[in-house]
Amino acid sequence: MTDRSAPSALLRAHPVIAVLRAAAATDYDPVVDTLAENGVRSIELTLTTPGTFEHLPALAARLGSAAEIGVGTVLTAEQAQRAIDAGAAYLVTPVTLPDVIAVAVRNGVPVFPGGLTPGELFTGWQAGATAVKVFPAETVGPKYGAHLRGPFPELEFVPSGGVALDDIPAWLQAGALAVSLGGPLVGDAFKGGSLTALGERARRASELATLAR
Repeated sequence: MTDRSAPSALLRAHPVIAVLRAAAATDYDPVVDTLAENGVRSIELTLTTPGTFEHLPALAARLGSAAEIGVGTVLTAEQAQRAIDAGAAYLVTPVTLPDVIAVAVRNGVPVFPGGLTPGELFTGWQAGATAVKVFPAETVGPKYGAHLRGPFPELEFVPSGGVALDDIPAWLQAGALAVSLGGPLVGDAFKGGSLTALGERARRASELATLAR
């Protein structure tokens, strides 16, 4: 069996991951601060945002232990190693990429590879995933997670893609390690939207996760 890195204690205690996509990495700061201050302690910065590699070290250093910063939309082994070297606390991929998983396993960094079918998800798990990312989760719904636990009782999973705030309890009760949210949580925060409203959504997400546990 391939070694796998365990999920962080921070993620287990605060099982909500915020997925951020912005026009530039320097736009991350106020949004990340607001999320961390309001209970969302795991932040995924996506490589579709220009400058993510360059800005990650400063952002992680400023937040310290208040939040863990991962890098998502990782597509190659080279990107995986660069993210780790920049200080990524974990890696996320949109599909199952054995080369990326191998880099994470070799470096002792948690990795969440994406997949949808049972075959894809189990392949990622067997390769050493910390948890597999069910993507797009909206397509299958929380009952899918519970069904996966039948043949794969040890498999850890994280739903991502179209997960609404009100879906958080159902996914966690179905056995999810955590839930990953983009638009339903972040909203218009990167387009001049209210950070106060973002904070309210973050608190609600955190409260729903706590109640579900």
